[in-house]
Amino acid sequence: MKETSANTVLDSQRKQKHYGITSPISLACPKEIDHIYTQKLIDAMKPFGVFEDEEELNHRLVVLGKLNNLVKEWISDVSESKNLPPSVVAAVGGKIFTFGSYRLGVHTKGADIDALCVAPRHVERSDFFQSFFEKLKHQDGIRNLRAVEDAFVPVIKFEFDGIEIDLVFARLAIQTISDNLDLRDDSRLRSLDIRCIRSLNGCRVTDEILHLVPNKETFRLTLRAVKLWAKRRGIYSNMLGFLGGVSWAMLVARTCQLYPNAAASTLVHKFFLVFSKWEWPNPVLLKQPEESNLNLPVWDPRVNPSDRYHLMPIITPAYPQQNSTYNVSTSTRTVMIEEFKQGLSVTGEILQGKSDWSKLLEPPNFFQKYRHYIVLTASASTEENHLEWVGLVESKIRVLVGNLERNEFITLAHVNPQSFPGNKEHYKDNNYVSMWFLGIIFRRVENAESVNIDLTYDIQSFTDTVYRQANNINMLKEGMKIEATHVKKKQLHHYLPAEILQKKKKQSLSDINRSSGPQSKRSSLDSNCLDSSRDTDNGTPFNSPVSTNKPSKPDISPSRETERNNTEPAAVIVEKPLNVPPAQGLSIPVIGAKVDSVVKAVSPPAVCTIPTVVGRNVIPRTTTPHNSIQGQLLLNGMANITKNLPKRSHSPSTDMSSKRIKDIEKFLRLESKFQESRATENRKRKSVDAIGRECMPIPTIDTSRKKRLPSKELPDSSSPVPANNIRVIKNSIRLTLNRLRLH
Repeated sequence: MKETSANTVLDSQRKQKHYGITSPISLACPKEIDHIYTQKLIDAMKPFGVFEDEEELNHRLVVLGKLNNLVKEWISDVSESKNLPPSVVAAVGGKIFTFGSYRLGVHTKGADIDALCVAPRHVERSDFFQSFFEKLKHQDGIRNLRAVEDAFVPVIKFEFDGIEIDLVFARLAIQTISDNLDLRDDSRLRSLDIRCIRSLNGCRVTDEILHLVPNKETFRLTLRAVKLWAKRRGIYSNMLGFLGGVSWAMLVARTCQLYPNAAASTLVHKFFLVFSKWEWPNPVLLKQPEESNLNLPVWDPRVNPSDRYHLMPIITPAYPQQNSTYNVSTSTRTVMIEEFKQGLSVTGEILQGKSDWSKLLEPPNFFQKYRHYIVLTASASTEENHLEWVGLVESKIRVLVGNLERNEFITLAHVNPQSFPGNKEHYKDNNYVSMWFLGIIFRRVENAESVNIDLTYDIQSFTDTVYRQANNINMLKEGMKIEATHVKKKQLHHYLPAEILQKKKKQSLSDINRSSGPQSKRSSLDSNCLDSSRDTDNGTPFNSPVSTNKPSKPDISPSRETERNNTEPAAVIVEKPLNVPPAQGLSIPVIGAKVDSVVKAVSPPAVCTIPTVVGRNVIPRTTTPHNSIQGQLLLNGMANITKNLPKRSHSPSTDMSSKRIKDIEKFLRLESKFQESRATENRKRKSVDAIGRECMPIPTIDTSRKKRLPSKELPDSSSPVPANNIRVIKNSIRLTLNRLRLH
């Protein structure tokens, strides 16, 4: 009997449908102990509010039904206003589709719903943002209505009967929209503009993911666990260079393909096993990319040189295939890989009965992991301005991370996704303040008693980027400021309360949301089209991941690093004054452009001493290219696509070209001139330094030097910074590190 039963199991496994681009690693079915561990996993997740009850689920369905009826009424009204025949008006239809976490079935309590309004060809996008917006304005139950037409994916945001909804729009090249319309059909993309394609992409990708997993319920439970883990560990943020909801969903879906019969508890462990050993930048694919005659741009490193530089490619399964992790940098990838390894170790202990699931969901203590931090502060004079300003600054923090990564003395720049309210005592001019913290690891330098490191240029380039964008979209207003300050770990208590600095064992998602301070309700203006601000069923945790080192750049041993020359915190502050006219025809200045400058004293906390040095032997910063080569992919079918290709420390723009290479070369030549002028300045200051630095002049550079930023993060990077109207506070961020060694 046992032999017959075993043969039956083998036969059923042979007949099982094949998922993914490779064969499964294991077809083993779960044992009784696996179901027990899965139930324990569910019990561990419940306190975090990841499951909605039946009443809440039904309320969402009612709200979506009301919204669907509103859309049909509006499309009918628009059709009549455009003098369509009554027979056509009666059949035009219209439909609401959902996507993101709600469509995947993994949304949490209180999460918003990502929705798509699909209209026939005669309904214009302008109708959506005008007449439909007006219809919503007069609808009972609608609150906090706002339109964001300039977002990468234009969206109307509102709250409907207590449910937050982000609604995007697409019109199809067909006369009527039926209730059984299937958006997975590639022909639906024909003759559409790029904004409609981006809007449709969310639904198409979500539906394709669900179609490519062997067991939807097991997939959903596993994804809930992985998303909760990622939020708790501080690595859930597409905007800041980690992964967003779509990317996590695709990684879990790939794991399900490789272990199609496994229980959720086993899949969580296998998830960490697979991706702690994955040889990036080999891509994660859920299916073989399909050809199409629509000629839309797709991710393909064989054709697109810029795609070869993506560090952690996870490719969407729906046409046009795109990389959903464009924002990932060397630092964020390093942090996530270390978290995968940590997760593998912990889940191994859990499945051996040595620990429980609560250990996996413990947040790390970001504020104990590093010796050095950069505190980035964004402030504004009104709450409304602050919401907009924080949204823009946060969307550009990855530019700062990229700048720091290109500094040859920095090994890792780790941003904590959590923002914190600022201490109003230190910012009396502005009542609305948000802070972000970046942990910094400096590289050890061989045969050097001390190394002087200047971060001023890196910070100034970042502020230039933010102000250029703000100026171009007419956001820049009185009181909007950015400040960056270097602090040591022991000084963090001047910025954050003790309960945040201490490790927290228990914290629900609702607690995390409440503690996050004022968050921008504005869509990211330049987010990736596949994983932008759509997935907002989250709060990011207080504490972020463990610090890690890239293999080529060893960590600094805390016992071997000291500082000297304690002074006040070094900071770069950029302040927007009154009456800013749009700048025209200006090149982007760096630090020393001819602007109206004032020195503004930073108000540090009492006894807060920050090691800085000004004008003493500052070692020139050069760009250090990465040339490490990744090995073969173990589990994927596109092993040779990215083989033997050089990497760099940040994700390039999608329009990388020979012009971009020339721009970089020009930048390096300008950098050399900058360092020569800096050296002349430093020699002039030695006499001042020799008598105890009684006078520390404002650092300046050759005012004839003008350059464009090397980063093309923004589509409008050619636009000038409004230099003549911004007061640049030129306190440098320079510090001296002692007794460092290079391995």
